[in-house]
Amino acid sequence: MKPNKTYSLAYSSCPNDTFIFKAIAGQLIDLQGYAFDIVLEDVETLNQNAAKGAYDITKLSFAAFGSLMDKYALLRTGSALGMGCGPLIISNPGRSLDDKARPVIAVPGLGTTAYHLFKFYMDDLFKGQDMQVMPMPFEKVMPAVMENKADFGVIIHEGRFVYQTMGLELKADLGQWWEDKTSLPIPLGCIAVKRDIDPKVVCTIQQLIRQSIDHAFLNPAMAYDYIQTHAQELDEDVIQQHIELYVNDFSKDIGKNGEAAITTFFEKAWASGLIEKSRMPLFAC
Repeated sequence: MKPNKTYSLAYSSCPNDTFIFKAIAGQLIDLQGYAFDIVLEDVETLNQNAAKGAYDITKLSFAAFGSLMDKYALLRTGSALGMGCGPLIISNPGRSLDDKARPVIAVPGLGTTAYHLFKFYMDDLFKGQDMQVMPMPFEKVMPAVMENKADFGVIIHEGRFVYQTMGLELKADLGQWWEDKTSLPIPLGCIAVKRDIDPKVVCTIQQLIRQSIDHAFLNPAMAYDYIQTHAQELDEDVIQQHIELYVNDFSKDIGKNGEAAITTFFEKAWASGLIEKSRMPLFAC
């Protein structure tokens, strides 16, 4: 059967995304006559490409989405929100965030939620600290710190499970700071869709993502090879920890508590001048 239409679908190689989208990528569920061209990139590349309107449906940092609301709207499924899952600031042992006049901070891209949270945190506790920010792909952050190319690093994804084995030391848990300040889950990543796509189609795609998540939970072994093929960290225990941390009830539906977290995040970003305020509605359907 000829598909109704083919849409580009982009997400990251991280285990939470490949777990969520395996059933769609592998056509393991009824796709309702739609076809998808799958693209996998690191999250900052996805952010940058979405700014050019490259994809119909794409994973984004919530921070990047905040600057792209004119082009994209949120889906209620596929997001990464939660408690105890935020970015970490790490360094070689014995360092303090204020022990140097102008420290170099490696971050996983300037358009990432991790960078925004880092800015919120520094403005709260180290206001006025002059920093040199060095953006790079997330998998290069820890090596940059280990090789003393950066004084500190903001790590995301599976980095939180392995930094100690690399001899690195935790300086701050940005997710814990956020939770202490807001009592809300931390909004990390979302799935966004171009605003010019028919709303009926969008709602169907949203349902397909929910079905793909349900399929993955019911058939975890069917997703493992796909996940492991694309994971930066191939250790099975790390992959499982990653999925358990980042795929949860918020991934199935953002819900009211998730909406409150997203709104609070954007209010802080607007107040700090990191993004411009938008009047566009958040959700596509």
